[in-house]
Amino acid sequence: MVKQHGGLGWAGMGEERSTGLQALGKVGVVGLGLIGGSIALDLREQGVPVTGLVHRDSTAARAMQRGLVDEVSCHPFCLSDCNTVILALPIEALLTPEPQLVEALPAHAVVTDVGSVKGAVLEVWRDRHPRFVAAHPMAGTDQSGVDAGLPGLFRGRPWVATPEPSTDPQALASVKVLAEGLGGEWITADAACHDQAVALVSHLPVMVSAALLRAVGDERDPRILDLARRLASSGFADTTRVGGGNPALGTAMACRNTDALLKALAAYRWSLEQLEEAILSGHWAQLENELQKTSTLRPGFVEKGLSPLSSPE
Repeated sequence: MVKQHGGLGWAGMGEERSTGLQALGKVGVVGLGLIGGSIALDLREQGVPVTGLVHRDSTAARAMQRGLVDEVSCHPFCLSDCNTVILALPIEALLTPEPQLVEALPAHAVVTDVGSVKGAVLEVWRDRHPRFVAAHPMAGTDQSGVDAGLPGLFRGRPWVATPEPSTDPQALASVKVLAEGLGGEWITADAACHDQAVALVSHLPVMVSAALLRAVGDERDPRILDLARRLASSGFADTTRVGGGNPALGTAMACRNTDALLKALAAYRWSLEQLEEAILSGHWAQLENELQKTSTLRPGFVEKGLSPLSSPE
C-alpha cells in the first residue's frame, strides 16, 4: 500500500472541507482511468479520503504523483476499510469480475459502478453484493488511462441509477449523495429503458460515425480521396469524432447492449432510407421538410451544451 504524505499533492486543491460527501466515509475507487480518476480527484478536492485499486505498480505510482488518491494498492485487501466502493472498470472487467475483488468488498459498504450498460451489469452484480447500486455517470472525453482524469468532469452531466425493487434504499441514497456532490444531475430509470436510450444517443452515434468514416475512407479515386481529406473541416470532425475513438470500447458497447443497439440501428436505417428516397425521387420539398424536422429536434438533445471533448459514455 502506497500512501500520500503531507498535503493533497495536486495544484489547485485546498484544505479539506466539510461537505455532504463526507457521509460517504472512506471511498475506494477500483480503476483510476478517466472516470475513476476524475471521481477520485473531485472527492479528494472536497476532503473525502480515497483509496485506489489498480492492476500495475506503474499505474499506482503515477496515481500518487498526480494526487488522485490518498493511498493506492494493487491488492484488493486495500478496500477492507472502505465505506463506499466505486467500480470504475471497463465493461468487460465489470461483467467478469475477479473473485478476489468480489471477496474483498466489505459487506457493509455501498458498492456502485459507472458502466454504460445496466441490464447486463445487474445480472452479474445483483447477487454478488447486498448493497450494490447500478449507476452510470454520462460524462467522458476522448482520453483514457491514469493521466486522463480531470476535475469537474461530472458537473452538469446526468448521473443515472437503475435501482431494482431489491436495491438497498440507503445505498441508493448514498450514491445520490455522490452524484450530486460531484455536480451531477441525478436521474433514476429502469435498466431496460436506460440501455435503449443509451443505445440511441451514445452507442448508435459510434456506429454511424464509424460507417461514415468507412464510406469516405473507401473512396477509390485517389484524387477525390486526397481532396476530401484536405477539405474536411469542423463539420466532418464533429460528425466523425466518436467513430475514431477506442475500438475496444465501441465493440464492448455493441457486445453488451446488442438488442438495444440493433433496434437503434434499424430505426436509423429507416430514417436514412426516407432521405435517400426523397433524393432519388427528386422530392425536394419532402427533403426540406425532413431536414426542418430534424433542425427542430436537435436542441432538445444538445441544449445542455456538451463539451467538444465529450465522448461515448
